[in-house]
Amino acid sequence: MASVGPSAASTQPALPSGPAVFKTIPYAFILPEILCGTWVWILVAATSVSLPLLQGWVMYVSLTSCLISLLLLLSYLLGFHKNSENWKVLDSLYHGATAIMYMSAAVLQANATINSEFSTNGPLNYQLNSAASFFAFLTTFLYILHAFSIYYQ
Repeated sequence: MASVGPSAASTQPALPSGPAVFKTIPYAFILPEILCGTWVWILVAATSVSLPLLQGWVMYVSLTSCLISLLLLLSYLLGFHKNSENWKVLDSLYHGATAIMYMSAAVLQANATINSEFSTNGPLNYQLNSAASFFAFLTTFLYILHAFSIYYQ
């Protein structure tokens, strides 16, 4: 009689809980995503907004994704996932969708930066908008890395 190999569920790596979240590659990106996203909305909030519709979307995306990522990090730290495969799907879908939204926000923030270069508000707004654009693209890159690393895991 042929022996039965291990099931597909047992070959999947376990989802981390507690401090192991910070040592496991796809999940270790969550804290830098939160920190860089926080910098985006702080920097955009510090400028005098010349294009409220564009920078409103940047604020919405950065603040919402920061809060949801914080909730996701807390759920991993507290072990709410109970090693369910559905959490990997949820995590991958969330980070993929957020990467797309953050890319649109980063492009809009870069547009606001270009427009603020010649504004009458001075170089401070341009510098703040430039920093916000940098962190928006960095955060986009972190969300893309997280989504692809979960997908390929």
